[in-house]
Amino acid sequence: MDLVVRTERGAVRGTAGGELCLFKGIPYAAPLDGPRRFQAPEAPERWEGERDASEFSASVPQPPILPGLPSSWNPGDSAESLTVNVWTPDLGGGLPVLVWIHGGAFLGGSSSEYDPARLAQAGVVVVTVNYRVGYEGFGWVADAPANRGILDQLAALRWVQDNIASFGGDPGNVTIFGESAGATSVATLVAGSADRGLFRRAIAQSLGSLFCAEDEFHKASELVLGRLGVSATAEELGAVAPEAIHGAQAAAMAEINQDRAAWTNSTPYAVVFDGAVLDDLPWAMLRRGSGRGVELICGYNTHEARMFTVDMPAAAKDPAQLARGLRLDPSVVEQYRAGYPGEPDAELYALMLSDQLFRMPGLWSAEAHAQAGGRSYLYEFAWPAPGRDGVFGACHGLDIPFTFGVSGDLLGTTLLGEEPPADFETLSAELRGSWISFATSGDPGWPEYTAQNRQTRIWHVPSRVVADPVKASREIWQHRFPA
Repeated sequence: MDLVVRTERGAVRGTAGGELCLFKGIPYAAPLDGPRRFQAPEAPERWEGERDASEFSASVPQPPILPGLPSSWNPGDSAESLTVNVWTPDLGGGLPVLVWIHGGAFLGGSSSEYDPARLAQAGVVVVTVNYRVGYEGFGWVADAPANRGILDQLAALRWVQDNIASFGGDPGNVTIFGESAGATSVATLVAGSADRGLFRRAIAQSLGSLFCAEDEFHKASELVLGRLGVSATAEELGAVAPEAIHGAQAAAMAEINQDRAAWTNSTPYAVVFDGAVLDDLPWAMLRRGSGRGVELICGYNTHEARMFTVDMPAAAKDPAQLARGLRLDPSVVEQYRAGYPGEPDAELYALMLSDQLFRMPGLWSAEAHAQAGGRSYLYEFAWPAPGRDGVFGACHGLDIPFTFGVSGDLLGTTLLGEEPPADFETLSAELRGSWISFATSGDPGWPEYTAQNRQTRIWHVPSRVVADPVKASREIWQHRFPA
């Protein structure tokens, strides 16, 4: 098989991997050197001959996301990191295309951390994308556009439109999907950029509430800049080593979390309402009809926040204190106690945080899209993780091993154990089949969501469809959903 594919910028030589052809580290934008680290993405230079596409590129600059774990980026790594990777089962196929946008709280993450081979083997072309995170992607720069990480994703999607047919994909049948900050990106692209015609369908897995207004955007960035002693220009920031920025942002995050009620988010980075990429919260824009022509799946995990709360001291899990931090009326705690009778305070704490961070944004986006006349689907991932004697429940990130059918990485072994139970494969196959069906035809295999029926897929073994599974939380938070 000839593994050379010609793109608009030059030829790339991939590798064969079982039933698939793999092409890694293909640049969709210019290297992030000097001031370009903080400017809008630029087209890459053309190259002569065949470019080797057998290895992933460097990741974008970032610190380790979790203490004790190595970072996917190290000082001195190549600046050529705005790249895509392609898995294809048929170079001449005209197949549906799935484009994965990774999570990481806009602080980290890399496309190289995911293996979509099992999805691609089922008859789709899968593309994974690197995009800028941290200050490079989401900090304020006076002489550059905001939301540069989202601009990177748009540039990658344009690359898909221009080149994916050469890899066996159908540019008219593109589905974007992502988890956590990746799902935040998906919602942003649907609500703010769907009219650009770069994709047809979208899947937002655990849509994170990572959005802010411009005043908070500037204020959070100034916390980082003040520690660096530089002006907010691409030239000055481009001369600062990434690791110096990482140290400053860690200190800024600590300051933000000392007074959570004063801030929308717990990190300095979020999608800002800049009037170009996004005007307002995605669910507000979807309710006004933005992205109406895009078919949309949104979903959340039952116990999202347990990933973050499981190791907190019991005394720190105070629902009343959390309500203050989330700017909620104190009466909300009693509403939770009435809505979830018998649950201890530690679980109410996790429930409140799950609702604020992920469950309500996913629900609101599905409902808003449906109310505006879009085809909308909602799910709840409820299968409980067996790792550490079940303390995680169906926590944040648990859906990722099922999405890719990969259980042996660090996330998989932490949540599933060294030997995942037999129903892991059962549920993973069902979920992957649903995503592929949706990418192919727009039908995920369960009824559309409407405000009248609230039909929701519950991913479990066995899976089922129920009406309004988080009614208590939905009613508590209804005042935050735009009328």
